[in-house]
Amino acid sequence: MTSFVFRHSLLRGLPGTCRFISEYRTKRPLFTLFSVRSYATGEDNRVPKIYTKTGDKGFSSTFTGERRPKEDHIFEALGNTDELSSAIGLAREFCLDKGHTFTHQLDKIQCVLQDVGSNIATPRSSARESHIKRTKFIAQPIVDLETWIDEFTEELPPLTSFILPVSCARFYKCLCVPVELIYTPIFSQSGGKSSAALHLARTVCRRAERSVAPIVRSGEADPDVAKFLNRLSDYLFTVARYASMKEGSEEKIYKRPE
Repeated sequence: MTSFVFRHSLLRGLPGTCRFISEYRTKRPLFTLFSVRSYATGEDNRVPKIYTKTGDKGFSSTFTGERRPKEDHIFEALGNTDELSSAIGLAREFCLDKGHTFTHQLDKIQCVLQDVGSNIATPRSSARESHIKRTKFIAQPIVDLETWIDEFTEELPPLTSFILPVSCARFYKCLCVPVELIYTPIFSQSGGKSSAALHLARTVCRRAERSVAPIVRSGEADPDVAKFLNRLSDYLFTVARYASMKEGSEEKIYKRPE
């Protein structure tokens, strides 16, 4: 008997993964990743393990099959984009609690970040034409971000001064993280948990962009990947202000001490 086995480690980073899963949930898969013989034989109901042990010696594989040390700049960038998606996912939960209407945009952004990871994980120096074609990053998500930024900006008051950051101690408390264990202070504008979480995602986005920039400059990834991350940090800043406004929180403006 033939069945389909979808391993998380293989799904993660493949182009179009979010779109595939969405269609799979509606029982209309767009394509088949792979098929294998069923693990189940008689009463044997084993499930494939999540761990592979292939990285135990400190090396990992790119999408092209190239083995590189885990501290390689490719995996550093992949880790940062993965962290960024997780930060956006957390922010989305706070935004859902407050009934914000832009959470579908965060869903789409997380899916696009999967495509960003696919492109980064396919260094052009070792990629075949089939690899490049499958992981090509298109510019449309950048246009979407710019459209959303413009729409939110039309509703926001003009930004004429620096927004004074405030401590996110309350934000970390709600995550059950002891404040005294946070060695590097992280700050955000006033505006509640939604805004704080979105600003935290923005700072992670900046780090992801910094780690991707040299990869793009070396020609190993599509330039639009760096453009998307640059525009995404602008989007997260804008939507954080928008969330603050919708929740009725007042922005604190920087004033020079007298």
